[in-house]
Amino acid sequence: MAKWQPLGEIGQIAAKPSDSPFKMTTHREYDTIRRVDHLDEAREGMSRICIIGAGYVGLVTGVCFADLGHNVICLDVDEAKIENLKRGIPPIYEPGLEEMLNRNLQAGRLRFTTSYPEALADAEFAFIAVGTPSGVDGEADLRYVRAVVEAIADTVDHPICIVNKSTVPVGTGDWVADVIRKRRAGRDLEFAVVSNPEFLREGSAINDFMNPDRIVLGSLDREAANQVAQLYLSLRCPIMITDLRTAEMIKYASNAFLATRISFINEIANICEELGADVQEVAAGMGYDKRIGRAFLDAGLGWGGSCFPKDVKALAHMAVLHGTHPQLLQAVMDINRNQRRRVVMRLRKELGTLNDRTIGILGLSFKPNTDDLREAPALEVIHLLQVEGAIIRAYDPAAMKEAARILHNVTLCETPYQVAEGADALVLCTEWNEFKSLDFERIKRAMRTPLIMDGRNLWDPKRLRALGFTYLGVGRGTG
Repeated sequence: MAKWQPLGEIGQIAAKPSDSPFKMTTHREYDTIRRVDHLDEAREGMSRICIIGAGYVGLVTGVCFADLGHNVICLDVDEAKIENLKRGIPPIYEPGLEEMLNRNLQAGRLRFTTSYPEALADAEFAFIAVGTPSGVDGEADLRYVRAVVEAIADTVDHPICIVNKSTVPVGTGDWVADVIRKRRAGRDLEFAVVSNPEFLREGSAINDFMNPDRIVLGSLDREAANQVAQLYLSLRCPIMITDLRTAEMIKYASNAFLATRISFINEIANICEELGADVQEVAAGMGYDKRIGRAFLDAGLGWGGSCFPKDVKALAHMAVLHGTHPQLLQAVMDINRNQRRRVVMRLRKELGTLNDRTIGILGLSFKPNTDDLREAPALEVIHLLQVEGAIIRAYDPAAMKEAARILHNVTLCETPYQVAEGADALVLCTEWNEFKSLDFERIKRAMRTPLIMDGRNLWDPKRLRALGFTYLGVGRGTG
């Protein structure tokens, strides 16, 4: 195991690391790792894995590892959540998750508990997958990570590999090792820390885990990284092994770049609106260039969810904290916020006033195929409309339960057609498949004013205009 150097408390974790003979930056593809002589191939069949945190990342990771044949136990402090999971009831909506959960529960490869001693009793790997919410200045709050690390240090008395799956500031891997070293003062513990950032997209997380573009592993202990690599060998994908800080940075840089692409195309869309060009055709023309590609060039209401907003803020905070000037990241965030404001401005321009106007919202989750409302564009649009006195009606295929809990003074409807009844405008905020083939003649008859704000460019402007709608897209020009 690596000989860890103390690096201080949370506020210092992004300090430069001390020199270490274990630090390396090497790229390893699947076939290369498979041939490493000291890998114990027998362990590839089943390893004992503890996943701490049964939220989105932890639950998907645990269920998928179990489906690969590993022996998995998931720990969470939420007793109600764990009891439901034991009965095969997931706390989140994710296509394919409930079926896979129940299959592995019945096979005995997957268990759930609230007890650290039970979860860690014979674990070879402890994956940390707890939340790291944004602090006041955008910094990642590591209180839950610290609690988990201290519990591991207090509980484990056998060699263990601690794998950080949570998205954490650069330098956290070193800090985790230091916390354990201090916590175990006088009581030696053989351990290693590996960073293994996740790249799961909500709505397609099962597929993303089982068919990854790459696996990124960072550690000061090469053998520990190789042991974690074994868990993923059956996926037959590129595996990159590097140092802790580089692995942690890869996660932030990846999400920041994808957010930048979305904000870029939204800025282009705003220019297209003024110049009469169609941003969808512009994006298609750009995408044919192999240097650019088409992914993440869909203009709309911007990015949301649990990852992009938090990670871009955290990266910008780290940059400022250490004397650099993240001007691009600041612009990316500003453009994203402006997309929601533009919806309100355009509706106000068409209707004259929003006071006492009934606005229908189609889609509440931040993206299709999830019930996640965290940082959802729809929520900000609703807030801005309510500030101007609008009356809100809304519908979402999956997020209604959570919406009922957090939304106030919003009429939640059972169908899109109920949303349209008496509405002065409809705003599409989430591009669910259910919304692609609506009966727009029925919708037009139900509305008071046939005005549609297509916030995801889902529908055909010519068809809707031919039906008598005033159609507003995002960067769709004049046709």
